[in-house]
Amino acid sequence: MIRDALPGDWPAIWPIFAEIVRTGDTYAYPADTDKSTAEVLWMTKPDRTFVFEHDGNILGTYYLKTNHEGPGKHVCNCGYMVSSDARGMGIARQMCEHSQVIAVAMGFSAMQFNFVASSNDVALALWKKMGFDVVGTLPRAFNHPTLGLVDAFVMYKWLSD
Repeated sequence: MIRDALPGDWPAIWPIFAEIVRTGDTYAYPADTDKSTAEVLWMTKPDRTFVFEHDGNILGTYYLKTNHEGPGKHVCNCGYMVSSDARGMGIARQMCEHSQVIAVAMGFSAMQFNFVASSNDVALALWKKMGFDVVGTLPRAFNHPTLGLVDAFVMYKWLSD
C-alpha cells in the first residue's frame, strides 16, 4: 500500500534515508546528513511525501515537489528510496507509477529527475522502462565514492497529452 506519509512515519523512514545517503552512490546529499536535517529535506520541503507500507512495515518512500516555481511550475520532481531489505520486489516501480498518477492529479504536466548518477544502472534502466528520457548529461557531476567522478543525467517525462 502506498499512502501519504504521516509525521509519525519519520522514525521508520529515517533508517532507509540514512542507509542510502551514507553509501553515497545514488543521492547527492552529504553522507553525514543528520536526522533532523534529513527530516526537513524529505518530509517538510516536498509538496507531499509517501510511504510504501507492507504488513505494517515501511519498505520505501518517495517525495513529490514542484521542480521550479513560476513558468516551470507545471513540472514536478520526485525522489525514491527503498530499504535494502526490500530491493528487487518492484517497490520503486510501483512508487514511480503511483507518483505519476498523483502528479497529474496535482496538476503537473511533466516529471523531471534532476540528478541521476550514470553509475546507478538499476534506476536508469527502470526510469527508461517507465518512459523517462535522458535529456541532459552533466559531465563528471557526481562524485561516486568508489568510481570517482561520473556523469549525472537529467531525465524527463511528459505526463499529460
